[in-house]
Amino acid sequence: MVVVSESSPETRHAFVTEWLDPNSGIRWTYQLFHYPAVGEVEMHDVKNRRMFLKRCRSDLRPGDLYVGATVSLFARHLKITDYGDDATRAALEPRAERTCAIVKPDGVERLGRIMHAIGETGLAVASLRMAQLTRGDAEAFYGGHVGKPFFGRLVEFMSGGRVVAMELVGPGAVARWRQALGPTDSEQARAEAPESIRAAFGTDGTMNACHGSDSPAAAAEELNFFFGSGSTVRRCGTNQGTTLAIVKPHAVRDGATGLIVDLIQEKFSINAMEMLSLDQANAAEFYEVYRGVVNPAEYNGMVDELISGLFIVMEVADRDSLEAVEPFREFCGPADPEIARVLRPKSLRARFGVNKVQNAVHCTDLPEDGELEVSYFFTVMQN
Repeated sequence: MVVVSESSPETRHAFVTEWLDPNSGIRWTYQLFHYPAVGEVEMHDVKNRRMFLKRCRSDLRPGDLYVGATVSLFARHLKITDYGDDATRAALEPRAERTCAIVKPDGVERLGRIMHAIGETGLAVASLRMAQLTRGDAEAFYGGHVGKPFFGRLVEFMSGGRVVAMELVGPGAVARWRQALGPTDSEQARAEAPESIRAAFGTDGTMNACHGSDSPAAAAEELNFFFGSGSTVRRCGTNQGTTLAIVKPHAVRDGATGLIVDLIQEKFSINAMEMLSLDQANAAEFYEVYRGVVNPAEYNGMVDELISGLFIVMEVADRDSLEAVEPFREFCGPADPEIARVLRPKSLRARFGVNKVQNAVHCTDLPEDGELEVSYFFTVMQN
């Protein structure tokens, strides 16, 4: 028996994946093999027992591949449902621990800075949703604290404003996130862990900026509360006069989300927020307005970028105006980052854009399209 090291070109990780054919509605199962040392993949059609994709280069990274993740491979959105063999499970499962992070109402205005701090822990954001908890939601979520002196205040606080729930994934995620948070009491955090999130953004033991699961079992329950198929947690509503912002997949992969959100929050309010992925049909539908306006290669590139991975959609409002489309479009800068760096060097696309397709953010271009684009992601796609 030959023992193959992790760095060997023949090291192979296997995953069971599903793909929903948008035309037929048939759900296909594929076995995906990833060769991390050389950045190559191959796929097998499980039902028909045949090769579907010969071994070839891919930009998938090891950190992208874990059970529950959705990856894009040659315009197909593949949902990873299980590990493909025991060796892969043994090698990767410990690296994909999950925890639930909640940015509490007092921390939402510093959301960008908190998300940047999450990135510095090395944990990946796998799911994200801004929500408005009812009193009943808060009582259910913190049911383990019923009867404690702080329970009533905690429930009132958590149901008094928007929260942002996140699924964080990575080695030792529960412990790493709790270490980044610091002690529960913010004053204690400032004394004992002055670099921690609660030391920087918390006030006391209740208004302490963020929540973190205390065990893997608790994390599973809490993530199901926010992201499970039976979740009743209410998403934030939408308002008139707002605009759509998308942090594109390349910017999410590059770890720029926190910095982008922080800059947005300096001038605008974020009313709703969610991490999503799209298949090719839905991405093409969303960008249909650009067909014939930009050249075909650029249009196809825009669609390919949007389906290349997870992205974050936001409903954005202007604090100083009843209409947000034009002010936010100026804030994003010209679509071409090279032009943006000359004309609007402080704009988002100038700072984080790579090219006209990978230009960091999408923003609504026409005032009459603001509500339509917001509705597409926060109403149509949710149904």
